[in-house]
Amino acid sequence: MAFKDRLQEVKVGFLPSFWVANITELFERLSYYGQQAVLAIFLSEQLHFTQQQTGDLIGYFGFVVWLLPILGGTLADRFGFRRSLSFAYLILAVGYFLMGSLASPWMAPLRNTLTPYWMVFAILMVPALGPSIVKPCVVGTTAMAAKENVRSLGYSIYYTLVNIGGTLGPIVAFLVRRSIGIENVFRVSALSVLLMFFATLIFYKDAPVASDKQVTSIAAALKNTLKVLTNLRFMLFLIIFSGFWIVFWQEFIAFPLYIRRYVDPNYNVDLLLSVDPATVIFFQVVVTYLTRKIPSFTAMTLGLLITSLSWLFVSAGNSSWLFVAALIVLAIGEMVQAPRYYEYISRLAPEGQQGTFMGYSFLPIAIGFLLAGKIGGRLVHYYGEVIHQPMRLWWVITAIGVGTTVLMMLYNKLVMPKTSGATA
Repeated sequence: MAFKDRLQEVKVGFLPSFWVANITELFERLSYYGQQAVLAIFLSEQLHFTQQQTGDLIGYFGFVVWLLPILGGTLADRFGFRRSLSFAYLILAVGYFLMGSLASPWMAPLRNTLTPYWMVFAILMVPALGPSIVKPCVVGTTAMAAKENVRSLGYSIYYTLVNIGGTLGPIVAFLVRRSIGIENVFRVSALSVLLMFFATLIFYKDAPVASDKQVTSIAAALKNTLKVLTNLRFMLFLIIFSGFWIVFWQEFIAFPLYIRRYVDPNYNVDLLLSVDPATVIFFQVVVTYLTRKIPSFTAMTLGLLITSLSWLFVSAGNSSWLFVAALIVLAIGEMVQAPRYYEYISRLAPEGQQGTFMGYSFLPIAIGFLLAGKIGGRLVHYYGEVIHQPMRLWWVITAIGVGTTVLMMLYNKLVMPKTSGATA
């Protein structure tokens, strides 16, 4: 097909709601990764939480962010994408603003009522609710507002915009932190998603839905949950693969704590965290092409191993080049496994349960975030403050990933039938 004809297909292939949803998602990701880039620094250095408390709070926040999309799609279907999306952006704006206002005089009654730890915990749970609704709304809009001949392109646009937001977020956080203070990173994030709230109300229109479409009830969603939970092979796989995310999420937990405490207290960690998503933007297509012939399960296991080994660069020395190398290798592991992970789960699902199983693809991310927080903060404390050998914590993180790689290999050999399409 000529480029001119393909361009015409793109022009007419997407409804306006596709562009509205995906552009707002870019700013939502910018807000999310902006505040995520400074969250560990903010909790430990500004609010003076211990490393264990900092890791726990980030872990709880990430757990809720990635667990609730399992039911978030059902809620979006029930109430409509426009209302659900605008509500999500509003709740995100409120949550981020509260985080940036913790020291404000008008927050004094709350500070006097709750201990600092539980006050921050309660406030973090507010913005944690937002992404669980945004993700299914944007992905669902992409499915319904793109014609069949450009739908795959639509998902590519979605994935690219997500990573652009992930790249710009830490850069914006760095600029805001250096110019007007770290607490204002959260306020800028709040302003960003608040603007998306108004953009959704003004410009977004729900895509037409077939009259015979069956909307899953909450009760039916809970019933489907029981079906997944009783599929022991699938649950075992999800639990094992959580190890990947325990290793991966140290990027936002142990990594900033380690650098700011044991390398340089003024190091611009937030700016450094833009390396991972930027690498994904530039090299995802290349990595996907190079690994296209590798079976799904093998690709996932390889990506897990690569990500695990990435942290050895940090343990090799306190050099910015080693830190950048670690994040690039981390991103390569992510790029190798991520597309194949969703492909694997779609093939693993029994007939008629693909949607439910895909919803549970977020469960390892949630479990991994929760455990990453608890493990990361404690490792930084133990190896840094107890035995005074902080670099050794990265050996433990790598060992967790390598151990998970071995478990994946055993699962594929002993548990997953070789006749499954997922291992073909």
